[in-house]
Amino acid sequence: MACAEVKGLSGFALEDVAAKAGVARASIYRHFPGGRAQLIEDTIAWEVARFWAQLVEAVADAEDLAGVLERGLSEAHRAIEGHDLLQRLLANEPGELLSSLLASEPVLHDVVRDHLRPLLDHEELAAGVDVDDAADYLARMFETCMSSPGRWDLDDAEQVRRLVATEFLAGVLAPDEA
Repeated sequence: MACAEVKGLSGFALEDVAAKAGVARASIYRHFPGGRAQLIEDTIAWEVARFWAQLVEAVADAEDLAGVLERGLSEAHRAIEGHDLLQRLLANEPGELLSSLLASEPVLHDVVRDHLRPLLDHEELAAGVDVDDAADYLARMFETCMSSPGRWDLDDAEQVRRLVATEFLAGVLAPDEA
């Protein structure tokens, strides 16, 4: 991360990482036998896992599914927009970053879906809605909106509340619950 902060993804060599870590280049290869490509991929995976762990912590005390989604969207969007290195890499060298992020998307989707699934057990679902399908749908909506909210301002609590109520939950929860 420190090397990417200074030189970007395409600008650093394994020698830079070894020097920053205070180890020999061979040590880097022992930990990352796939070389630079594996180091970058593993570092991105580590940072993505850290992001999701912080997000789970941020929503831990939300009272219900709507609260988890509302707070989660706001916090995720704020974290993405405020991550200087991520924003710089997306602007200047998106190729390598996006390919690594896309490769991890199926696993991340499963994590988000599996986090939302038990929350649906405490909600009354609309007639004909399958709980697993609802969890999958909500996860996909969340993943899309957190970084690409479209017309919604995720810094505005009232807009986030309306987004969750009308776009996320209206077709999932029973009418008096949505």
